[in-house]
Amino acid sequence: MSEIGPWGARDGRAATPGVSAETAVPASSPGAPPIDKGQSLPWAIGSTLLLGGFIWLTTGSWVVAVAAIFGLFVHEYGHVLAMNRLGMGPAKIYIIPFLGGLARGQRNPDSEWHGVLVALAGPAFGLLAILPVVGVWLATGDDAWMLGAFFIAMINLVNLAPAPPLDGSKALGPVLARIDPMVEKAALIAIGGLAVWWGVSTGRWILAIFLGLAVFGSLQRGAWRPGETKLTWPEAARSLGLFLLTGAACLGAAIGVLLPIADGSPGEALSIAARFIGFDQ
Repeated sequence: MSEIGPWGARDGRAATPGVSAETAVPASSPGAPPIDKGQSLPWAIGSTLLLGGFIWLTTGSWVVAVAAIFGLFVHEYGHVLAMNRLGMGPAKIYIIPFLGGLARGQRNPDSEWHGVLVALAGPAFGLLAILPVVGVWLATGDDAWMLGAFFIAMINLVNLAPAPPLDGSKALGPVLARIDPMVEKAALIAIGGLAVWWGVSTGRWILAIFLGLAVFGSLQRGAWRPGETKLTWPEAARSLGLFLLTGAACLGAAIGVLLPIADGSPGEALSIAARFIGFDQ
């Protein structure tokens, strides 16, 4: 099978023969991250253990922790695949202790449309991690694995919140900016504030501080996505459609995996979900 596809090569090379990704999209473009070799193996292992231990501590279940770490890697690998295909690679995965992970390309996307595809690739691809976890539940009958599957679905769903620096801000933000840049900025800051409030009210202080700093950083930022081609109106419509479709898939997966342990009751599934994310009915 050819190593070159319509979105570029698997390792991030450009799709046009003889033109490197560095030539197509210079690493020195405005706002582009510096080229690096990725997270060192000892630090990656240590960060993963710290994050897994933190999830275990907060949820009280090692099964949920294992499922969440697996789901996180699949989610970030979805971003990596899209980045490499769109000439932003070779992308790397970083694990951040107590917070989560991120995928980092070697250069910016060359258009906001590509940025939207990269942002949505993580939550969409990340849902695939639910399948083997549900398989383990079918084999063992241990309901903790279904809670782990729910946690995976929530990782992807929460990331669609249009609050900086979550994926939703990079997927929905360009659509709002197509209307007016101030509409984007006002919406992202408002939703970011709500996310901080949720973190504080549910005792997730580390997440609240992290989101608060991200919102503050967005206030200080001059240009939101410098050097990228703006969305056209058709691209904005497709971006909104893909965002809503991905969100519906994540929400459906989150409720669906809880139904077997809620005796098939959607109301009870919602009640379990509310307790799990910190809001008791």
